Amino acid sequence: MKKALIVYNSKTGITKKFAQEIDSFSNQNGLKTEIVSIDEFKKESLVGIDFLFLGSWTHGLMILLQHPDQLWVKFADSLPEFKGMKIVLFTTYKLATGSMFKKMKAHIKSDPTNIVLELKSRNGKLLDANAVLLKGIL
Repeated sequence: MKKALIVYNSKTGITKKFAQEIDSFSNQNGLKTEIVSIDEFKKESLVGIDFLFLGSWTHGLMILLQHPDQLWVKFADSLPEFKGMKIVLFTTYKLATGSMFKKMKAHIKSDPTNIVLELKSRNGKLLDANAVLLKGIL
């Protein structure tokens, strides 16, 4: 069975809820998952996983200058280079994600082709369209 680690940073609980939705869906579709906040993360958790899900809430000026929260940036910058692992980025937002995923990718040390999916949610729910995309990579 393939394994995944879901790591999130949440300010109001919406990103945590989205991480839990991703966790539940992934488990129902044959992926063994572990979910942790960036505060609970331990680098040893990366050993033996096939997928790494990294999530943050979208910070910025409504529809301009979106970027990950500084705590997430510091966390992502501390991660090792990823090889042989698929990466899924996810975010929650109020109005738009803008350049959020581009800025998240800038902090991930990996071949860009390893980032296989970007998921977003306004309310923390995993929408059907995202579920189809997610199922397609599992």
